[in-house]
Amino acid sequence: MIILVGGEKGGSGKSCLAQNIAVFLAKEATASIIMVDCDPQRTTSDWIQARNNNPELPAINCVQLYGKIRNDLLSLEKHYDYVLVDCGGQDNLALRATLSVASHALMPLRPKRRDLKTVSHMDDIVATCKMINPTMKASFVVTQCPSLPNQAGRILEAKEVCKTYDINVLDAITYSRNIYDDSEESGLSVIEIDPNGKAAVEIRNIACELLEVSDAKQLIRQRNNNDNVTQLGGSYGPGRSEENRYAM
Repeated sequence: MIILVGGEKGGSGKSCLAQNIAVFLAKEATASIIMVDCDPQRTTSDWIQARNNNPELPAINCVQLYGKIRNDLLSLEKHYDYVLVDCGGQDNLALRATLSVASHALMPLRPKRRDLKTVSHMDDIVATCKMINPTMKASFVVTQCPSLPNQAGRILEAKEVCKTYDINVLDAITYSRNIYDDSEESGLSVIEIDPNGKAAVEIRNIACELLEVSDAKQLIRQRNNNDNVTQLGGSYGPGRSEENRYAM
């Protein structure tokens, strides 16, 4: 399965969200994961490098791809349970190529006017890509929300703006928390730093709502029921030997 975390606006926490969802899938859903970093800033690649330098953490593979990456993603999908694509904050070939093959697209937005101004354009991009990938499920998610009670209206307003377009809006959100920055700098996820903390609950809620499951156990059951066959029909086993080609 190919999952895109991307959008046109930078600074909305795309890389952080992709990283934490990757750990949720790898650690709690016991899935094989590869991350694809399409951002020239290399945020996810640097996080992976810091992570893989710690032998106590489960390793996650990563590859950097840019431009027309459609066929590369389809190839990777044959060898991993999930291909998690982190696209930088701009409309480019990599973003559109991923949307043409992704099962799910998650587009983070902060509850700020400059972020919400990009919703219309992202709606156009998604609509265009759905012409060749009609089964893709795209969702907006509101991130880095203020926690003060008197700011709750901004969160609701952001969701209402997104709902005026033909794209799903997740109920789950993330709040602005220092633990997200702390985890990214250390190659960890919030789930590993504080498994029972509020940030970990936020990540689980977003991942499960996006994938339409109740918890990680349901993802495991779904995978077992598929008899270890990917969505495109490629089987695991011998293909796993190709993983080293994509390891950082």
